[in-house]
Amino acid sequence: MLTDQLRQEIEKDIKNNKVVIFMKGTVDQPQCGFSGRAVQTLQSYGVAVKGHNVLASEELRQGIKEFTNWPTIPQIFINGEFVGGADILAEMHENGELAQLLK
Repeated sequence: MLTDQLRQEIEKDIKNNKVVIFMKGTVDQPQCGFSGRAVQTLQSYGVAVKGHNVLASEELRQGIKEFTNWPTIPQIFINGEFVGGADILAEMHENGELAQLLK
């Protein structure tokens, strides 16, 4: 459930970090293929990636889904904006949109 406190923490984090990913596992040790591919794609641009392991907190896992109204993990934010999940990130990488966002 998305509490006011959790909403504020998420908003603060995505405002203060260029790239934030809510994922299964950590940036150093992803625990699902989609999260792993998303992290690899983001890191290929040489940007710092702030990760949140949703497996460590059921509140966070459900809360982020409510925050974005998006059903799946990972969830990626760039420049304070929700961009989507692993498939959308891969599409943006392929068509050049991601490079533009991460400049």
